[in-house]
Amino acid sequence: MKTNKSYKKRIKVSKNGKLVTRKIGQGHFNAKASGTKNLKKRRTSSITMTNKSKARFLS
Repeated sequence: MKTNKSYKKRIKVSKNGKLVTRKIGQGHFNAKASGTKNLKKRRTSSITMTNKSKARFLS
């Protein structure tokens, strides 16, 4: 099975093996947002996947 390349580009694997991705909603329309909202958007969020999903999307 082929890797889903577009999905793989959005996910990084951390040093401890966690899957890390950017928070949603930070692509555009950020000029109106307050400074604290923009700071919160910079943070990353970790996601959990089953082994079946990992094999499908990331291997």
